[in-house]
Amino acid sequence: MAKSKIKSKEPSNGQRIVQPHYVQNVPNPDLEPPVFCLRHLDRTHGLNSCDKDEKAALASTLHKLSQLTWSQLRLAPRHGVGYEIIDRSSFRVVIPQHITEDVNLIAFRFIGKAPMVGYKDEAIFRIVWLDRSFEVYNH
Repeated sequence: MAKSKIKSKEPSNGQRIVQPHYVQNVPNPDLEPPVFCLRHLDRTHGLNSCDKDEKAALASTLHKLSQLTWSQLRLAPRHGVGYEIIDRSSFRVVIPQHITEDVNLIAFRFIGKAPMVGYKDEAIFRIVWLDRSFEVYNH
């Protein structure tokens, strides 16, 4: 049997497929809910260091946060669904080079008071650390 030489094409738009709104240019990302990115997640303080309950709590937290806009999250309590900006001088780990000095590092709580730390890029929250053992920065 001969192999098919038909190349599949990733659809971008069609009758049943539309690009998500967060892929398109959003006029005001603060009015959008966060989209979560795990691409830059640290190897030491990432998913591999979490047990199954912590992973479940992370998934639950991401779902809960995705139901609110960035504006709502900014006004919420930091130990609730809100977040706080972490001073760079507080970090005990090396901050990756792609995170420039002008970028605010922020923390959301994902299990108890244990934070996930990353940065906001338009409507995307890029998670860098899961600080389940409180080792990433001085609390």
